Amino acid sequence: MRRMPYVLGIDIGSTNTAAAVARRHGTTWTRPEPVPLNAGSVLLPSVLHLSEDGSLHVGEPTTDDGSRITRDFVRRIGDDVPLLLGGEACAPQTLTAELATWVVERVHAFEGGPAEAIVLSHPASWRPYRRDLLRRALFDLGLRTVTLLPRTVTVAEGHAARGFGGTTAAVYALGGNSFEAALVRRTPRGTYETFGTPQGLDPIGGADFDEALAAHVRTVLARELAATARRGAQAALRGLLPECGRVKRELTVDLAADVVLPLPTGPARIPVTRAQFEDMIRPTVQATVDLLLRTVHGAGLTPAQLDGVLLAGGSARIPLVTELITAALPVPVEVEPDSQLTAATGAAMAACQVVSPRPRRPEPAREPAAVAGAGRAAIPATRRPHHDTTVPGDPPPRPPVRILPLELPKASRLALARGRGREG
Repeated sequence: MRRMPYVLGIDIGSTNTAAAVARRHGTTWTRPEPVPLNAGSVLLPSVLHLSEDGSLHVGEPTTDDGSRITRDFVRRIGDDVPLLLGGEACAPQTLTAELATWVVERVHAFEGGPAEAIVLSHPASWRPYRRDLLRRALFDLGLRTVTLLPRTVTVAEGHAARGFGGTTAAVYALGGNSFEAALVRRTPRGTYETFGTPQGLDPIGGADFDEALAAHVRTVLARELAATARRGAQAALRGLLPECGRVKRELTVDLAADVVLPLPTGPARIPVTRAQFEDMIRPTVQATVDLLLRTVHGAGLTPAQLDGVLLAGGSARIPLVTELITAALPVPVEVEPDSQLTAATGAAMAACQVVSPRPRRPEPAREPAAVAGAGRAAIPATRRPHHDTTVPGDPPPRPPVRILPLELPKASRLALARGRGREG
């Protein structure tokens, strides 16, 4: 059976990694579809751990050896202080490239061949220095033609793939440990670019919501935990944050849920209503919305000049998020059913345009609010597009990810020692 050509989009977030592919169908591309990266899930924890034999593994380990586990390394790219993994200094860009390479190899095996183009998202606030660090690390591991795009651009492309037809939008990306706000606009070629100054709150994200709920549970169960043997209480509390994450997701659709904590004396059930949970997280959510509004005003715009607010990230589906955004910016708020995949599907959409870019079209007259158009699953083939990945103060953009070998540093000792030892 002949393999269908495909392109790949990757989003390595602070807590989870996702990937999506779009397949060529004649002269067009299918709508991007998520790729299963983990057993029974399309989301893979953005975690690397080093085994005793020196092989690198992805995902959460079965043993709890903190010295051999690393996470949230993308945020550290550009930091002069290396991360320690198994006692060895590792550059965060090398770890990020290792995870990206694992994803590419897994999709290669799943699809039966290499992708025609790969797009990898990155934080919108990155300047050229951090992008170049990641480009070189990808090159070292054999990924030599990866296009890097700001996550806010891939989020906009993800919403466009599902039918958003606006010209100018604000992007609200709420990750596990990070928040980004930026403005995007459609270019004459139909792609998106950032403008204004992207803003962020770091580290603020969905993990703070889990911790707020966990603090509530610990307060409610203070007496029971004090009366429980120390070892039994510690074992129970280790599973508290994952359980609070489950309840957080349940409260996005239900008005009440129970936090269930197994204690030595029996399971404890702590009922939580959506209203209670929203009161716990309201100050943090309000801080993100205030920053989003400042981002709009900082670009010299008013909320009425936007065609919408585009949401992404696992916690973006919390009803309070939409409520507070709508109160501050009275424009349509767009959120996908699985908002953790928005950036990855948008990256795949952008990868289609790397292979089969749209023709340049005349700039339309700017209306107060653009009329929503049809989805963009079908992409005609013409010339290569230009994706603007710059922020104010950057030098003129250059072709994405063509790095000459002479510019590259030597591959890290960690990567060389492993060779083909990466495993899932």
